[in-house]
Amino acid sequence: MRATLVAGGLSALLAMPAAGADLTARLPDGTEIARLEIADGGEWCVLWNHSVQGFEVEDCYENRGGRMVLVRSHQPDFAAGLGHVPGRGRQVSDGDGGYLILGIDEPVPGDAYVLRPGDMRVDHRLKAGEKVVSLSSAAPHERVRIALEPAS
Repeated sequence: MRATLVAGGLSALLAMPAAGADLTARLPDGTEIARLEIADGGEWCVLWNHSVQGFEVEDCYENRGGRMVLVRSHQPDFAAGLGHVPGRGRQVSDGDGGYLILGIDEPVPGDAYVLRPGDMRVDHRLKAGEKVVSLSSAAPHERVRIALEPAS
């Protein structure tokens, strides 16, 4: 009887739906400029070109049970505005002169934040899998709310 209950409990747990979510980017008036499906455990990144040095920087997030969690960052140089904050993840070499900050594991309050995308020289982008959406082409210098929301 005990084995049946355990097995039944396990199958019920496995049958629970994963916390799939949508990553959205909206203007203050509610206009949606991006929507990307993010599976539970799925990652996405915010990419941009450093405004002084021009190289690509990336901050990557994970959907953890419907919560937005910053997990890692790639910074190819110690340029202006970049760097590792001690106690917030661990810094390791990327093997190409830059560095990765791994294990940040920082939940984003409210599963959302506001970004003002730069112009196309900076080109702020959302990337999930092979899909890339340029926020800079859609709303340069505008207030954009990036949020992880329950799947619609």
